Amino acid sequence: MLPATVEATAMGHDSPTEDLRLFQTGGHACGYWPERSARDLVLDPRDPRLAQIYPQALDWGFRRSGDLVYRPHCAHCRACVAVRIPVAEFVPDRSQRRCLGAQRRPADPDRAGTAQQRAFRPLPALLAARHRDGGMDGHGTAEFDQFLVGSWSDTRFVEMRESSDHGPGRLLAVAVTDRVGSGLSAVYTFYDPELAQRGLGTLAILRQIEWARREGLEHLYLGYWIEGHAKMDYKRRFQPLEAFDGQRWRRFAG
Repeated sequence: MLPATVEATAMGHDSPTEDLRLFQTGGHACGYWPERSARDLVLDPRDPRLAQIYPQALDWGFRRSGDLVYRPHCAHCRACVAVRIPVAEFVPDRSQRRCLGAQRRPADPDRAGTAQQRAFRPLPALLAARHRDGGMDGHGTAEFDQFLVGSWSDTRFVEMRESSDHGPGRLLAVAVTDRVGSGLSAVYTFYDPELAQRGLGTLAILRQIEWARREGLEHLYLGYWIEGHAKMDYKRRFQPLEAFDGQRWRRFAG
């Protein structure tokens, strides 16, 4: 990786982002448009301050994958737009209210650990079905652990289960979420694709919003929205939404 700079306001000498080092990756296939080449900016993965830097990095439009904190930095493309929900202002629409009404069982976040081990059992099978021939279907527990959970991140597993009078009920979906600073960051959600008609991806975001509100947190970071990309378009249904333009967060107008 090559050294790079980041467009950000200069921080004070007491800031954990002082002397921040970033690197630019070489070209690689884009994860959203495979026919395109992409590059990323990556925070120095050896920096011992990553846990402290991470909240500021989210505010600069970065994301986490395993221990890597990155942001797309492509020469001729700005399709990836970081978006977040200001949770105090969020108002569910009629469809989202129906989704919540159909899934009344609340979801509680667990630290990565026991819940992680429980959730990983069905994970390879679910990912194989959802991403068949997409490069993830051959991964096992260790690979998913490295992808979803950082060694320094406060990562929680939000389980959504069917109501049951006999035990915890069948696992429907798991939202992997980072608890960070004054917000939450939605890392990944997986569920059985045969249950897609139940709106479990939408439910996962709604449950994370509920969690953020309970703890008085300001934002739920949703990663990147990409105009014209079918798998990313759902994010604009959560209103109000804010988008990062490279300098500041603005009300989303997409």
